Amino acid sequence: MSRIHKFLAMTRAQQSLLAKAFLLVASIRVALWVLRFRLLAPLLARFTSNPVGGGLADEATVERTVWAVAAMARYVPRATCLTQALAAQVLLARQGEASELQIGVARDESLGVRAHAWLEHGGRIVIGGASAEDFVPLSSLTIAGRRQRSAQATAR
Repeated sequence: MSRIHKFLAMTRAQQSLLAKAFLLVASIRVALWVLRFRLLAPLLARFTSNPVGGGLADEATVERTVWAVAAMARYVPRATCLTQALAAQVLLARQGEASELQIGVARDESLGVRAHAWLEHGGRIVIGGASAEDFVPLSSLTIAGRRQRSAQATAR
């Protein structure tokens, strides 16, 4: 079955998720080429400030979101681990779910210093985890979901 036939056989919700993932991965890839990360991160946080979901996404929803990002990243040139982690983080935040982007480094004998990004949700790595254990986290970026925002407002 061709890719188009597979796509057309999916539900509208699946098609919509794939389309959103593709547009987001492509947009973030272009933005990372044009902007510095420190300028892009606040823009993404502002974009996710009004989530459409209730913040109670089940594990299957999180897995579908990550799957969609990984699937669509194959069609975007140089959709790196950072691009994919940011796209998944934004999609999860739009559903009201908080996640934490981790950026780490590792020393490699032949390549020198390498960097890697991965995304954590609910205390586990959901994207970019295949090689994350080799890296020492340097920085993290959390985009709050609806539940986290409610807890922060209550604490004030």
